[in-house]
Amino acid sequence: MQSNHDLAELCRKHGLRMTGPRRIILDVLSEATDHPDAVELHRRVTAINPGIAIATVYRTLSLLRDKGILQKHVFSDGRARFESAEQEHHDHLINVDTGDVIEFRSDEIERLQEEIARTYGFEIVSHRLEIYVRPLKRGARRKRGA
Repeated sequence: MQSNHDLAELCRKHGLRMTGPRRIILDVLSEATDHPDAVELHRRVTAINPGIAIATVYRTLSLLRDKGILQKHVFSDGRARFESAEQEHHDHLINVDTGDVIEFRSDEIERLQEEIARTYGFEIVSHRLEIYVRPLKRGARRKRGA
């Protein structure tokens, strides 16, 4: 995710006050290498400050999403997960066994999507690609990029 300074600056640009709980939530989000949902975010936040209520986490996430600072993803497990809206476009692999989310970018996939849209007479305004995966059986794995 983006650095805490970047997220805090975006909040200031949108006129949001930097309360103590909000600052901790931003700190935790900026350090996240995954896509935490509100419950997981609350668990991490309360490890720092046990007084932060889950309602505060939900309100903050909703506010940051409404202001365009965070992007919300709902994968097949139904949990709303969050990441910075300021990141470069990327797609997601979702491990159906563990729920882990892996970000990736493929110029070839982007080119094919554009080609398909044009073939049908459209231009892409926005899109998301979520690929649900399971680890290959031992011996069937290919090297990354192969």
